[in-house]
Amino acid sequence: MKLLKPFKIFILSLLAITLYNCDDDDSSSKIEEGNSNISVRLTDNPGDYDNVFVEIVDVMVKVNDSSTGENGWQSAGAINTGVYDLLELTGGINVLLVDGFQVPSGTLNQIRLILGEDNSIVIDGETFPLNTPSAQQSGLKIKINEQLLPGYTYDIVLDFDVDQSIVVAGNSGNINLKPVIRAATQYTSGGVEGDVTPFDFQVVASVDVSGDIISAYTDVNGAFLLNGIPGGVHTVTLTPDPISGYAPLIVEDVEVVNGEITNIGLLQFEIL
Repeated sequence: MKLLKPFKIFILSLLAITLYNCDDDDSSSKIEEGNSNISVRLTDNPGDYDNVFVEIVDVMVKVNDSSTGENGWQSAGAINTGVYDLLELTGGINVLLVDGFQVPSGTLNQIRLILGEDNSIVIDGETFPLNTPSAQQSGLKIKINEQLLPGYTYDIVLDFDVDQSIVVAGNSGNINLKPVIRAATQYTSGGVEGDVTPFDFQVVASVDVSGDIISAYTDVNGAFLLNGIPGGVHTVTLTPDPISGYAPLIVEDVEVVNGEITNIGLLQFEIL
């Protein structure tokens, strides 16, 4: 089975937390005392495939319950269900799954995505079923452990790393989904964005956070967005495809503020 050249994009979308100050008569958006609102968005870090279609039928959360059992889970209720092509959720694009679901304040322990049966993968124009046995019963579980303050709305972005999540099972040839999903919220991270030129070749932007590499490929216009970076001063490295003939760029002393996106402007590569 021939796969396309790997083209991974590790992009998390802009994360926002909004303090709601509602009038007493605006009951539709008022957050009750002692509760918080959460919204959940999905974005993707694609791999070397044409399409990866995943059917999402429910989003569930566990709040103030650190147990590993099935107790304490609650459905977000009315969510934006549907079949989503994960490879379309790149370059800052995301899909809103849950909008303003009210939960008790405290610790948001976990989120899980419940998948339907309409899941498939397209490789070199050929469609194959994508097996997700555990996801359909128990859901794709993502640890969050985020503190929720009363009266706030939290926008949580789930980054689905397709390149690490698709597994071809031995001699059977079955293609399985074993998800690798990263979550980030504004209280614990910020971001870095910028543009490069020229951009007619593959470029990866990366930040090393204590050995954890956060990376993203530029889009077709040379733009990149790195999210999930903790506040502080960081070094951003931009590495072009070696066959391009251009030298890497290193941008030092980039200050990242939690909840904000730092723009480092237009960066120009030089020939080796």
